[in-house]
Amino acid sequence: MSRHTRADTMQIGELAERTGLSQRTIRHYDEVGLLPASRTEGGFRLYSETDVQRLDHIRQMKPLGFSLEEMAELLELLAAEEPSAQRLAAYLEQALPERDKLARKLAQADEFIAMLEQHLGH
Repeated sequence: MSRHTRADTMQIGELAERTGLSQRTIRHYDEVGLLPASRTEGGFRLYSETDVQRLDHIRQMKPLGFSLEEMAELLELLAAEEPSAQRLAAYLEQALPERDKLARKLAQADEFIAMLEQHLGH
C-alpha cells in the first residue's frame, strides 16, 4: 500500500531530474535503506517532497565522510520531533573537521586555477 496519493508523488525519473542525481544512485539509496520508496501496484518507485528533502540531506552529508549507518541515524534524528541534542552535537563535532579539510582542498584548487589563469594572461 502506498503511503502517498498519486497526486503528491513522482517517479524516479522526475526525482532524478529534480535532484541532479542518477536513477542508479537513487535506486542504490533505496536498496541500502537511506531513501526507501513506496511502490505502485506495478512495482514502480514513488517519491514525495519529503523524499526530495531527504535526498538533499544525503547529498549534504556525503562529502563529510559519514558512513551509511551514520547517515541513516542522522536522517532519523533530523526527522524526529525531538532529536537527541547529544547525538546531533556528536555528529556536528565529527562534521566540522571534515568541512575544514574540504575548505582547504577548495582553497588549494582555487590557488591552482588562479596560477593557470595567470599563465594564460587572464
